Amino acid sequence: MHKAAAETEKCPDASQRSETDSLGRMVLPAAALHGIHTERALRNFPITGVPLSHFPDLVKALAMVKKAAALANRDLGALPTDIAMPIIAVCDEIVAGQHHHHFVVDMIQGGAGTSTNMNTNEVIANLALNRLGYASGSYSRLHPNDHVNCSQSTNDVYPTALRLATLQACEPLLGEQARLSAAFAERGRCFSDVLKVGRTQLQDAVPITLGMEFASFAETIDEDIDRVRQISELLKEVNLGGTAVGTGVNTPAGYPSLVVRHLSTVSGIELSEARNRIEASSDLGAFVMFSSALKRIAVKISKICNDLRLLSSGPRAGIGEIHLPPVQAGSSIMPGKVNPVIPEMVNQVAYQVIGNDLTVTLAAEAGQLQLNAMEPVLIFNVLQSMRMLTRAFEVLTDRCVSGIEADRTRCEALLTGSLVPVTALVPLIGYETATNIAKVARESGRSLAEVAIETGAMSAQDIERLLTPSNMLGLISEGPPASSGQ
Repeated sequence: MHKAAAETEKCPDASQRSETDSLGRMVLPAAALHGIHTERALRNFPITGVPLSHFPDLVKALAMVKKAAALANRDLGALPTDIAMPIIAVCDEIVAGQHHHHFVVDMIQGGAGTSTNMNTNEVIANLALNRLGYASGSYSRLHPNDHVNCSQSTNDVYPTALRLATLQACEPLLGEQARLSAAFAERGRCFSDVLKVGRTQLQDAVPITLGMEFASFAETIDEDIDRVRQISELLKEVNLGGTAVGTGVNTPAGYPSLVVRHLSTVSGIELSEARNRIEASSDLGAFVMFSSALKRIAVKISKICNDLRLLSSGPRAGIGEIHLPPVQAGSSIMPGKVNPVIPEMVNQVAYQVIGNDLTVTLAAEAGQLQLNAMEPVLIFNVLQSMRMLTRAFEVLTDRCVSGIEADRTRCEALLTGSLVPVTALVPLIGYETATNIAKVARESGRSLAEVAIETGAMSAQDIERLLTPSNMLGLISEGPPASSGQ
């Protein structure tokens, strides 16, 4: 028996309605706002358990595209005003945050996003019908395809909505990046006079201040903010109006440019028509670059969190130069242990984002001919990465960075007991002599000052000026003072 016949069910009672597609008939609850296409997708793709509604930016973007299309079709006479207006009104409600729970299909699906587009078409159509006083499913009066999807294809609606959703998600991410940068900068100012050991390859290197270290964290985040803003511009070129393969089949004259102008107004984002809509219908290069920027953010923030964990390690048997805010007990067996759980969480978010980027790369590569059918997994990973980074930055700022304290005594003790100040002697006594002083000090366990004075390499006066911790702050920012003549 043909599958369509097998799925045919007997006539429903008053609490149900039936809908028919090319595969057969299905029975749905009479009041359901989704239709047969969505219902099939629910059965076909029970994959992640993450429906469209979990990403409000995507749902809003889809509604914005549908509104722009309705406006353009109305203006060009392709859609009667009495049909266009309820569609537009429903789209406004969805953009305002209403009805999102009706967007039920799984984020990962076959069909290049067709199930997403049809879920959107059916919900908007039925809401519009209800506004007009008709029951859901009364498609002879207002149809999901003929009216809501007029002059459109999944192949231009879905890619456009993906770009728009990503652009909308940028602002929260950028906002949390800016807050985190400001928190590091503020801590850097507070720690500007805390002299400590600078390290390379986990070995003592040269003096630095804790303030400089934290200011560098702020700077690296600021660089990422600039990159996101720059690369997100690539997402503003859309293929809307290209319909199935980019040729604009089934659209009225003037529709492509008009619908993009309407979408720019509706979204508040200045979008542009793709220079070649056929190319734009299959190419996901902009997402590859954008996802790569997210990976860059993840790599860099993970490195910073590694540093915070190292600097706070111990607290007595490790480096212990900073104290992270204690946010929860760290062990079920070791009393008093407190772990750096917030940086650890951010590390794990970074690993997920890095892995997501590989998925995005593979999805973009998998495009064939005039379409890329792997867009659903691509946008799932991009939006997930953005959401996780946004939330991780918020928590890192509020529950960690803003409350970090310096252990000034520990910083000074480690610096005084180290050999790193020897680098400051090189301009005065030369590399070879400084190396010998460091070697003798290391092997004998004596201080640099003792060895330098004993060997006659420097006077006590110069040692005092150079190696006393309180005087080394000036050395770092201004360079070494001139020799007194020794």
